[in-house]
Amino acid sequence: MASQIVHFAGLSDRDRKAASPLPKLGAGDRLELHVRHEGGKEQTLSIPPSAAAAVEALLAHMLRGERVAVLAEDQELSPTEAAAVLGISRPLVVVRMDRGELPFRYVGKHRRALLKDVLILKSRLDTRQTAMDALAEDTEDLIQTHGL
Repeated sequence: MASQIVHFAGLSDRDRKAASPLPKLGAGDRLELHVRHEGGKEQTLSIPPSAAAAVEALLAHMLRGERVAVLAEDQELSPTEAAAVLGISRPLVVVRMDRGELPFRYVGKHRRALLKDVLILKSRLDTRQTAMDALAEDTEDLIQTHGL
């Protein structure tokens, strides 16, 4: 089941100014989507409470000017797509797969990794990078303070 990363979507500055964030929903609140078709026909869709939080988060990110994509956690990514999520090169993704740091399976001759495994690796890499940044900052501080 090969995948393609869904295109990233964002709001124009004009749309961001015209839109407003969703209010926090209480226990008994419901979220409904009103659709007005081109021919004038209207339709109301009820959004389940479990999906309302996702819709709220999606809109909040877009209103901050961030681009978003919706992906399923069990979606399979190619090394190129995983590289885009991880922010590293495709060859480095393949190295991480070969080392066992990123689980994958073959589909024919093509490697595929689950999005949830890619996100776990991203979390580990981000944690490691944060620690390295803090260490570099401490080293710079020591050099400036003590002239080492």
